[in-house]
Amino acid sequence: MSMEATSKPPQPSLSLPWKTRITLSILSAVTDASCRKNGTINRRILTLIDFRSPPTSKSINGVTSHDVVVDETRKLWFRVYVPTQHEGDDLPVIVFFHGGGFVFLSPDAFTYDAVCRRFARKVPAVVVSVNYRLAPEHRYPAQHDDCFDVLKFLDDEENRSKSLPEKANLLRCFLAGESAGGNLAHHVAQRACEFNFQQLKVAGVVAIQPFFGGEERTDSETRLAGTPVVSVKRTDWMWKAFLPEGEGFNRDHPIINVSGPQAVDISEVKLPPVMLVVGGFDALNDWQKRYYEWLKKSGKEVYLFEYPNMCHAFYIFPELPESGQLIAEVKDFIEKISSNVATKFTN
Repeated sequence: MSMEATSKPPQPSLSLPWKTRITLSILSAVTDASCRKNGTINRRILTLIDFRSPPTSKSINGVTSHDVVVDETRKLWFRVYVPTQHEGDDLPVIVFFHGGGFVFLSPDAFTYDAVCRRFARKVPAVVVSVNYRLAPEHRYPAQHDDCFDVLKFLDDEENRSKSLPEKANLLRCFLAGESAGGNLAHHVAQRACEFNFQQLKVAGVVAIQPFFGGEERTDSETRLAGTPVVSVKRTDWMWKAFLPEGEGFNRDHPIINVSGPQAVDISEVKLPPVMLVVGGFDALNDWQKRYYEWLKKSGKEVYLFEYPNMCHAFYIFPELPESGQLIAEVKDFIEKISSNVATKFTN
């Protein structure tokens, strides 16, 4: 038998430069140190890695930004990113929900500010990055309520005119998010399907390595123990910090295990098309693929994009070629869905 016949195809391997690996190790160590055993969080420790970026009224690399307050009492605000090289263009709106396990980070965190600038410039689009309340100080449904309330805020003509440029087209509104933000993008989109917006239409969902889970320990959670960012210990702590106290702790709650035994029947819900991004070295891989299969079985339009050599949150590192590839694929998805939306409204 020839060598070619007996050889196996090469197995994927985690492909990260040392700079990225070191950064991920530091981030993981500091976040672990901030999570106390009693379920509270030491936010003072987080200041060691929590580098903030201010809004920029002057164009930087073709993008300006400004902050808009929705509700001062709950610190609900968002940052708007506007590409400056598309003055007369009709642009889609990306409402972006950051990651961090519902516990960490914010729109003005350096990494998310940089990512949203790239989306605004490369897609191009007007990006609205939401600052929602964090657990454990604010438990579910605070985060999902905050994100949905931003959509209602933008749907008001007076708010829209003060917050967004004229070229922002809310009929081509895409909900995008990574990790916890991916969870938010799905659930807020589902909720939006049942609300009568006047100007805003959710045209699509971009779920980048969404944070889902369940009571079961999946193969990817076990097999990929020790890979960057995600571990069972970390996710268990986050889910406990996230779920309301006094209701019992069950990771099969439908907000966590979206496709599990308590899943909501969405077969009759007009959920918009979904772009799902999965990493081969993300311990949440199995939960994300179950989400994909559930959407398909429910009759929804869903597109799976797999990055076999990537870990959780890979796309925030611009030094990775796959990061640029992902942004290009988001651009293609938004353009494809936008053209379908435009066709529907002209027919």
